[in-house]
Amino acid sequence: MATVSPGMRPPGPCGPPPSLRDPAVERDPHPLYRTLREHFPLVHDAPFGAWLVSRYADVRAALEDPRLVAPPPGRTPAHQADGMHRSLVAAAFRGPASAALSAGVERTAYVLARRLADRREADLVAEFCHWLPAAAAVAALGLPYEDTARVHTWCRTGLDHLGGHHPELDAFLRPYIARRRAHPGTDLLSVLCAARVGGRPLPDEAVAGLAGTLLGAGGDTTARALASFLANLLDHPGQLAAVRARPELTAGAWAESLRRDPPLHVVLRRATEPVGVVPAGATVACLLGSAGRDPARFADPDRYDAFRTDPGPLAYGSGPHSCPGTLLARLTAEHGLKALLAAVPDLRWAPGARPAAEGLISRSPRTLPVRCR
Repeated sequence: MATVSPGMRPPGPCGPPPSLRDPAVERDPHPLYRTLREHFPLVHDAPFGAWLVSRYADVRAALEDPRLVAPPPGRTPAHQADGMHRSLVAAAFRGPASAALSAGVERTAYVLARRLADRREADLVAEFCHWLPAAAAVAALGLPYEDTARVHTWCRTGLDHLGGHHPELDAFLRPYIARRRAHPGTDLLSVLCAARVGGRPLPDEAVAGLAGTLLGAGGDTTARALASFLANLLDHPGQLAAVRARPELTAGAWAESLRRDPPLHVVLRRATEPVGVVPAGATVACLLGSAGRDPARFADPDRYDAFRTDPGPLAYGSGPHSCPGTLLARLTAEHGLKALLAAVPDLRWAPGARPAAEGLISRSPRTLPVRCR
């Protein structure tokens, strides 16, 4: 957001602005989003304590504006240079480690999916979505599978896609970091241990922080995204059949789900200096849930269309604060769906089931009751 776009203006004479704190918003935020896009494209929401940005073009500009920064996640060395952070994590997904990452995700997905094969009914959220992302991240980093439950708990109670500080996770990772420095392998933790900046290896705290970023990508956000993805395909059996027949369509189906039903509806930024009418120090709430359904950007935006050619996803961020775990999330979705369809070829909603999404900041179905056979 190098300049304030035409839509980035204070509200006009449209009555009092609505608020994200309205109790009805958590049940269904989309009526509010439509009102904001049409009448309040940039407005200060006093009860919520932030400036709301709701149109696609403005949300994208805000996410790319260097004057709007992510709130500090609490870990210092690993986030001192965000560009270095992202480039190192991106490098971890290239080369020999990328094959290990894909293989680890695929293996984990099939283990979890096979457990459902002989079941009559199951809840995909509790028995698949909540476990696959964390287990896949554990496999990618080369950590013991039997520690997945502990890592899963940490992912859900103190990590996000930018990492975060979790003392127990730090203590858990230290001996593995020492072993990888002495005996590197092809896993992602070894890649991070071998990374050098200015000719020097990263300190242990930075490696732990970057590993936390990957584990954060395997936490609640990706689990929610996976739940919404499966719900959208279960809602559209014809599209699910097409993806089953042509697996190359899965990436587009995933991107479309992120557009229509992102796991994070609200992403916060802090202004380091004035940005148009937004004062320095103010919080800006980028409404991804609104941007993805902006009719000025997408035709028939409320419809899920796995064949949409340009879903323009923002769900895992954009610009200098984009999520470095995007590839891990996409592989989780692709291998997860493939494994489910192989193990449970007749996957469908359980009779009478279609749970609505829940949540304000993070939003997804809490359960996915399905019939497996």
